[in-house]
Amino acid sequence: MLRMYEFIEGLVEQVNPAFVIINANGVGWHIQISVNSYEAIKNLKQARLLTHFAVKEDGQYLYGFAEDAERSLFRLLISVNGVGTGMARMILSSQAPNEIVSAILHGNIVLLRSIKGVGPKTAQRIILELQDKAGKIGATADTGMPASGNKQIDEALLALQALGFQRAVAEKALLKITNNNKVQMTVEEMIKGALKAL
Repeated sequence: MLRMYEFIEGLVEQVNPAFVIINANGVGWHIQISVNSYEAIKNLKQARLLTHFAVKEDGQYLYGFAEDAERSLFRLLISVNGVGTGMARMILSSQAPNEIVSAILHGNIVLLRSIKGVGPKTAQRIILELQDKAGKIGATADTGMPASGNKQIDEALLALQALGFQRAVAEKALLKITNNNKVQMTVEEMIKGALKAL
């Protein structure tokens, strides 16, 4: 398949857990990202993201990935019937890429079903269709940096809204997990915890 864009590199003008705007030679690219990629680039002034270009009925979208393993997994996921780019991004924002690969390889349907929007049939299809392919991906997890304060909660809230959740619902989930957790949480941990609570 012919790929239109392979990567985009430039100055990071704006970044949050849902998207990044990269200034590449005076052109601002709006690129949708997962929580994992956000954790990898959030402190960078300049970044290079591998990209996937998708054309839908409602527009054209660029998805960015800090590592080739994550992009490869994203492309495998959207090859499965019933898994669109939105669900694939949700999966990659809910678990680290290596955890998704491990779940597929070991047939861990429980982990896949714990992800918001992934039903039992979709989880089964992902495992059946990708079990032979997922092992080729050398995915690694991003551990993230400790974070605390309103800024992190706002970023997590923005990401949840970008994933399709109503603000009030997302706020309630974030409030629940942050109140129940006495340890400082990263934005990534907040989002993953909220996705499990929703």
